[in-house]
Formats: sequence, C-alpha cells, structure tokens
Amino acid sequence: MTETDAVLVVIPTYNERDNLASLVAEILALGDRYRLLVVDDNSPDGTGVLADELASRCPRRVQVLHRARKEGLGRAYVVGLSEALTRDAPLIAQMDADHSHQPADLSRLVARLGNAGVAIGSRYVSGGETTGWPWHRKLISRLGGLYAGLVLGVPIRDLTGGFKVWRREALAAIDLPSIHSDGYCFQIETTYRALRAGCAVVQAPITFHDRVAGKSKLSRRVVIEAAFMPWRLRWRQLTGKRW
Repeated sequence: MTETDAVLVVIPTYNERDNLASLVAEILALGDRYRLLVVDDNSPDGTGVLADELASRCPRRVQVLHRARKEGLGRAYVVGLSEALTRDAPLIAQMDADHSHQPADLSRLVARLGNAGVAIGSRYVSGGETTGWPWHRKLISRLGGLYAGLVLGVPIRDLTGGFKVWRREALAAIDLPSIHSDGYCFQIETTYRALRAGCAVVQAPITFHDRVAGKSKLSRRVVIEAAFMPWRLRWRQLTGKRW
C-alpha cells in the first residue's frame, strides 16, 4: 500500500490510556491503508507513553505528536489535522479515542465519501443511533445540532458530530490555523466552513456509543460556547468576512 492510498486517522487524546491500545489495534486491523496520528496533550495518566510504545511496535503506521499541555479538543485537532496535511495521504479522518466512534464505521465512512469533500458519521440520519447515553443528554445533543443548523441554514443533521473523513483538498480549504473554537463548536465550525468553501458534504449513519472507560471531557464552557458560535459564524457570513 502506497502513501497516496493511505487514510491518516487523527486521534486527540487526554487521559485515554484505558482505551487507546484497543482502539489502535481495531483501526490497524482494517487494513494496511489505515494509519494513525495520535495527538496527546501531555496526559498525566501516561497515555502519551503508551502511544509511543504502540508507535515503536508499528512505526510505519502509528505516529505520535506530543503537546506540552491540555488546551482543549479544538486546538489538538487544529494541530493534528494541520500536521496531517503535511503528509501525502489523500484522505484524513478524525475520531474520538474513547470508543464512542467505531472503527467499523470508519471504513464505511471512507467508502461513503466518494467524490465528496467530507463524509460525516451521523447519529441523526436514518439508521444512526446513540447508545449508553441518558435521555437528557441525547436531547441536549439533538437540540444542539438542530439549533446550530437552523441558525446557519445548513441541512446537516449532526453538526456537533466529530466523526469525519476529509479529502485533503477540502480540509486545506477551511483554513485550520484561523480556527479557535473548541469541543462541539469546533465540529460545527469546520463543517460549516467546508460548506461555505463549496465542498460537498455527505452523511452516513453511525452508532455512537458512550465511552468505554475514563471520564467525559464535556464542560459547561464548551456548552456555552456552542450556544453562541452559530450566531458568530452567521454574523461573519452576513458581514462578508471570510471567517
């Protein structure tokens, strides 16, 4: 398998030691075209050390990018996806490290991409679902996506979803270095930018599972940011500013 056939999967981590080894093994088992870039934010539980061990066992397919401190999911993705753009892989994927996104769905997203710029794994199209969450968290997630889509006027069912496969040209078009949003907002903003850049976006059903181990990183700050971000993006669109 050549570099130009590869799918480079970017996985940010912070205190995901209990999940990382099994996730890496499942992704590598999908086939030689799948490679990983783990972006660790100096996890105190030793996730970064484990990532280095995994990379030493499979250096051609697993690499690790260490960051000095935790700065949020959005910043980790900006750094990791920007690094991915320096490689030759034509497809770049992003997914969570906690097994909420399933490797089996990753291969289905790659197949679904076709000639589009972005494929999004959606909990809210026909065939998609969420398991392991209480009803109130499902409601917050669903309403949050509907709210953002209504404000921005886009037909994406799962705007807050973070399971995506990008064609490298589409990812390069959204100007990653200028993105400063975090959490749900990062997912909303990147998809919106892709649409504004004229990229075709396709949606494929996935089953989203609650994390297998560890604690959720969701914070009140991220939820509040997600409430205001769609209006900021809308204002930029109306005033003619690029982003």
